[in-house]
Amino acid sequence: MTNQDTRLAHEAELLAEEFAGLVSRETVLRFMEQATAHFAQARIDTYVPLFARRTARERLQALAQASGTVAKEVPEILFVCVHNAGRSQMAAVMTATLGGDRVHVRSAGSAPAWEINPVVREAMSETGFTLDQEFPKPLTDELVEAADVVITMGCGDACTIYPGKRYLDWEVADPAGQHLEVVRAIREDIRGRVTRLLDDLGVPVRDSAASARS
Repeated sequence: MTNQDTRLAHEAELLAEEFAGLVSRETVLRFMEQATAHFAQARIDTYVPLFARRTARERLQALAQASGTVAKEVPEILFVCVHNAGRSQMAAVMTATLGGDRVHVRSAGSAPAWEINPVVREAMSETGFTLDQEFPKPLTDELVEAADVVITMGCGDACTIYPGKRYLDWEVADPAGQHLEVVRAIREDIRGRVTRLLDDLGVPVRDSAASARS
C-alpha cells in the first residue's frame, strides 16, 4: 500500500466515523472511491486525499439532508456552471461571505475543470474575497436534491430537475479566456445578483471587507 493509499484509507475511516448512523459505511466508501478516481485524473497526487475527502464529505452531507436524516437549519444554495472554475465559484464565495451563517452554500460543475481560473482568483482577491481553499467539484444528484435554491450559469440541461426546488438561471458572461478588466465586470455583476438573492431570502448582507477579515 502506498503512502497515498494509506492517507485515503484514513480519510475514509474518518468520514465513516463522522457519518455513522446517518449514512451507510458502504456509501461512504463508494463516495470516497468515486472522488478519488475523479481527482486522480488531474495528476495532483499531493492533494488527492484532501480533495477526495472534502468532495465526498460534501456529498454525504447533502445526501443526509436530502433524505431528511439531517435537518437543514438555513437555506441551502447550490451554484452550478460548466467548469466550476469561475462564475459558480465567485457566486458561492460571495454568498457564503456576505450571508455568513444565515445560509449554506455549495458549488459544482457539470464538466469540472482541474483548477480555478487564475484571473478569477486575482479579481476576487482584489475585493477581499478569497478562493484559496476552493477547487472545482463535480455536480452530483445529492447536491441538487439537498438544495433549496439551484442557480445555474451556462450549464444548459446538465442539472437534474427535482420537484419543489427553486431554479434560477443567471445569464452571466463566462470569464474563461477574458482579461482582468472583463473579469472584474463579471465579478461585480455576480456581486449584485448575490446581494439581491440574499435580500430575497431575507438574509442580512454582511460587509464584505469585514467578513473577509473575520
